[in-house]
Amino acid sequence: MKIVCDDKIPFLRGVLEPFAQVVYLPGKQTTPEVVRDADAIITRTRTKCDAALLEGSRVKVIATATIGFDHIDTAWCEAHGIQWYNAPGCNSWSVKQYISSVLVSLAARRGLDLSRMTLGVVGVGNVGSKVAEAASLLGMKVLLNDPPRARAEGPECFVSLDELMERADIVTLHVPLTKEGEDATWHLFDAARIARLRPDQFLFNSSRGPVVDNAALRDALKAKALRGAVLDVWEGEPDIDRELMGLLDFSTPHIAGYSADGKANGTTMSVRAVAAVLGLPLLDWTASGVPAPAQSLCFSIDAAGKTDAQVLAEAILHTYEVQRDTDALRAAPELFEKLRGDYPVRREPTAFSLQLQGGTAAQAETLSRFGFNLINQIN
Repeated sequence: MKIVCDDKIPFLRGVLEPFAQVVYLPGKQTTPEVVRDADAIITRTRTKCDAALLEGSRVKVIATATIGFDHIDTAWCEAHGIQWYNAPGCNSWSVKQYISSVLVSLAARRGLDLSRMTLGVVGVGNVGSKVAEAASLLGMKVLLNDPPRARAEGPECFVSLDELMERADIVTLHVPLTKEGEDATWHLFDAARIARLRPDQFLFNSSRGPVVDNAALRDALKAKALRGAVLDVWEGEPDIDRELMGLLDFSTPHIAGYSADGKANGTTMSVRAVAAVLGLPLLDWTASGVPAPAQSLCFSIDAAGKTDAQVLAEAILHTYEVQRDTDALRAAPELFEKLRGDYPVRREPTAFSLQLQGGTAAQAETLSRFGFNLINQIN
């Protein structure tokens, strides 16, 4: 039995070796020759799993340790008896953390009062739902747009994209990348739709690069037709538009979902999926040994004289500062892939223990709902 694995997937080495020959390769080096005699592939977004790669192979299952699966030709795989699995929700907490850091950092830089602003969430799946929760905890009003969910569940909790664009101060995108059907998202925000955004609005994209026409976004920002924008994902990755990068409020190298916890979840789900298809005794396996980050996992906040928003912002920024990833990319955009592959350990709020000094019960409740473990609150 042979399994081909992307060599950047963490927590994986040694897990499958007792049961199979395991080959670890960079995503772009996973070739037809390598997979021809493979039974399974465990991959990430950089490996295109289509006929060109898989034709004539004996691959039975593909597992991607990512939420997105647009790099898998699912129709071709299904037609040729290859089972495929993604890892839905594996890094949803990580993206929630990323967007939260963006929001509080943007507010500080631009002098914004988030409690007076409305966030429009486009795509309300595992990720979008958590982003909406975070925005609510930050005091924002939230609008939800998700046509498939609205059709399935009823329109009461959702608004149209047109209404969302009209009412939201910030539009954040959390949709899969699809090119066909009534809910196609390729260039969902094309030149025409971007032109309809107001000069006082912001646009965030941490879903898939081609959901936004990057050239049109660049032109809108240059013309000051849009107040600002944030990109974590780009058209043409890793060869990104450097002029656009310089116009953004925050620009990061496709790492919104790159918390160590999210990666561990993705690896766990991938191993279990492959094990189920190949009959390996790993159906209950869970990734372990998630490392500690550079900052302390136990910290305190003195809430005296601080607003609820300031306390939550301080806690969020202790766990993750989006400015650091922005600085790293702008210093060396040619190292886009290296910045992803060698990404430092980032832990989600659920890994942190927080001692709140001089805080209120409401502040403690908000921090707990955000995911922090509250210890020994001092009044």
